[in-house]
Amino acid sequence: MTDKLRLMAVHAHPDDESSKGAATMAKYVSEGVDVLVVTCTGGERGSILNPKLQGDPYIEEHIHEVRKKEMDEAREILGVKQEWLGFVDSGLPEGDPLPPLPEGCFALEDVDKAAGELVRKIRSFRPQVITTYDENGGYPHPDHIMTHKITMVAFEGAADTAKYPEDEFGPAYQPLKVYYNQGFNRPRTEALHNAMLERGLESPYGDWLKRWDEFERKERTLTTHVPCADFFEIRDKALIAHATQIDPDGGWFRVPLDLQKEVWPTEEYELAKSLVDTSLPEDDLFAGIRDNG
Repeated sequence: MTDKLRLMAVHAHPDDESSKGAATMAKYVSEGVDVLVVTCTGGERGSILNPKLQGDPYIEEHIHEVRKKEMDEAREILGVKQEWLGFVDSGLPEGDPLPPLPEGCFALEDVDKAAGELVRKIRSFRPQVITTYDENGGYPHPDHIMTHKITMVAFEGAADTAKYPEDEFGPAYQPLKVYYNQGFNRPRTEALHNAMLERGLESPYGDWLKRWDEFERKERTLTTHVPCADFFEIRDKALIAHATQIDPDGGWFRVPLDLQKEVWPTEEYELAKSLVDTSLPEDDLFAGIRDNG
């Protein structure tokens, strides 16, 4: 059955695929599942977050090309396929009041029209399972919220030939399940934080937990815990490939891998829609599909 299984992960920017669900994807690739990452934007307006690369004039001038090359490297590390939707990064507005979004950016696109570009990818790749972000974007970046919107429209629209005609968008197809990435959840954060303190180590999550309530994020329902500890090293290697975004000496990597594997060996998802019967909680994104193929 695995030669027929296909997983599509829809992300806003290059690097999102390596920080959200990367170990899960690497696990499924190792099992023979066909995995495609769809990246909505080129990350052109992303800040250079790695202090070692800040101020580099070449990177600043060619950020789009640099981030594309980083994506190529991460894709190879994870063993996934990857395609671009071709929209322009909206940037993360800052200030009070927030400035308007830049003209022509992804977040200002017409939702149904932008979803049509994803419908093309879905109808071509024919995934049974799609992963994306929840209605808050995971965090309130306008491109993450827009990624959620177009994915949910495309999940239904891929089978809707009246809205997206086959002669323009390809033969109709209905995916079976869509999930929200919920890897940055409170139970995981608290478990790793407490484990670090118990071992006499400094936790990178203290401030996160203090600010959690300030974010006013409702607690999500974690329906699916995918065991993937054996692929944490691959996840981290793919993340480090996004050198402009990730400081290899930064907080992402302060929790030792052996501790992570022992304390929290899974990645979490929230089942948003399913057209197959499944029993919650799950430990497999293809639960209800493998046995019915």
